[in-house]
Amino acid sequence: MKNSTKYIPLLLGIAAAIGIFIGGKLNFTDNSDRIFSTNSKKDKLNRLIDYIDYEYVEDVNTDSIVDVTVNGILSNLDPHSVYIPKENAQKVRENMKGDFVGVGISFYTYRDTVTVIRSLKNGPSAKAGIKGGDRIITVNSDTIINKGLNNDALVNKIKGPIDSYVTLGVFRKSTNQFLNFKLKRSTIPLKSVDASYMLSQDLGYIKLNRFAESSYKEFITALRSLKSSGAQKLVLDLRDNPGGFVGIANEIVDEFLEEDKLILYTKNKKNNIEKSFATDKGIFENGHVYVLINENSASASEILAGALQDNDKGTIVGRRSYGKGLVQREMQLGDGSAVRLTVSKYYTPTGRSIQRAYEKGNTDYFDDYYNRRNSGELTDETKIEVADSLKFTTPKGKVVYGGGGIIPDVFVPIDKGMNNQTLEFIEKRGLTSNFVFELLEENREAFSNYTQKDFVLNYSVEDNIVKKFERFLQEKTQSNIVFVAYREEVKHYIKANIAEQLFGDEAYNKVLSKYDNMIEKVLLIENPPEIIEEQE
Repeated sequence: MKNSTKYIPLLLGIAAAIGIFIGGKLNFTDNSDRIFSTNSKKDKLNRLIDYIDYEYVEDVNTDSIVDVTVNGILSNLDPHSVYIPKENAQKVRENMKGDFVGVGISFYTYRDTVTVIRSLKNGPSAKAGIKGGDRIITVNSDTIINKGLNNDALVNKIKGPIDSYVTLGVFRKSTNQFLNFKLKRSTIPLKSVDASYMLSQDLGYIKLNRFAESSYKEFITALRSLKSSGAQKLVLDLRDNPGGFVGIANEIVDEFLEEDKLILYTKNKKNNIEKSFATDKGIFENGHVYVLINENSASASEILAGALQDNDKGTIVGRRSYGKGLVQREMQLGDGSAVRLTVSKYYTPTGRSIQRAYEKGNTDYFDDYYNRRNSGELTDETKIEVADSLKFTTPKGKVVYGGGGIIPDVFVPIDKGMNNQTLEFIEKRGLTSNFVFELLEENREAFSNYTQKDFVLNYSVEDNIVKKFERFLQEKTQSNIVFVAYREEVKHYIKANIAEQLFGDEAYNKVLSKYDNMIEKVLLIENPPEIIEEQE
């Protein structure tokens, strides 16, 4: 009798840990033959697996046992040494490479039918004329309606080798037509720059969501465009950015720092130190930069913020960052799976390690957000715990602290309206996006005459739409959710999601930036209110 389910690995923390690693391109000179040479510890594990394979009374999936063993070993090291099963490896590689091979559509399974939310700009689907609202009925003549396929299965049917072809049979509701589109699969970028635009006449804004292989190229393209539009100052938004490659962070920092300024250094267990310095290539060395961070800004985001702060460059605005100062290197395990193993620690230019303590275990470590919320730190900067023993001083005399994240120069409390826990839950679950899709399905033509600029400036969400949203949530969550105190905030999120589905990520960010207390703080710093002294 098969009884393998009890051996399925509990991949605790992997989803969070994979997003907040640093894939630093470090020298790793140990020969793999020497590292994995025969030893008694390896023989013991191999022998145990063989005994279970050949002698155990029941059939067992020993692959899952191996996964459990690997996870168990890594969980005793640190929170960021993680195992990547082979079934997840491709998705992780695409995420960090910054692109994938496909046809470029965002879709939603609506009433058992795969329906296009929008075609990604310049992708095969957009070029062929596939539109938001189109129903995908067949893939290469195979029907996919009512098949119960999950999103991964649907993506796998549509994806394929680069330059290969796939034919999508589509029903277009707006014209009551069945159409066939033969698409040539191509490389589709996973954008790192969510938004890039001017906040004022001389203040530009860039939101960066990760540090992937393609991120620097996207960033420098956006920065050059903003400079040509008159930007002399920049807001670099790294909120909720979980990190990525240390080398990419270095390249971006280099655009702000003068030649030979220290960016960071790393140290391994042999106390070998590697230092990274700025070069002479920076195109924004004379411009002021505001870096926005929050409690979810991690690893490479913290390298960038720490390098600028320790070099007395720019202004760090927001809340204390995540606190990850460990460097991982990915190592293949021979069967398509891999391990990301911590190989060194990194330090900011003043010598700070910003790694949080993890001695209490992984669960406590990853629950830090809730601990910070409960302690009051997210609303009151005096609740941020600092240790005098971890006090450092920048060249210009500013005091900074190590031991758990980057503490901003200018604190901005969490917005209790826009960051209400119920709204956070709804937005992260994709419920707002799903509701907006169904709202657009009722009458897409009503939005056909809007340009992005018109929509952002002039469209308003009416009260009856909020009522519809409440009924939608009650149906989907079986909870009686009624918005009273946060009605305006709900309208902002609905409008932002409509903007995203009609125009893309940048439109989403433009809508929300109007109600963003961190951006408001930067604008207030830039344009402080006049103080009029009362004359007697």
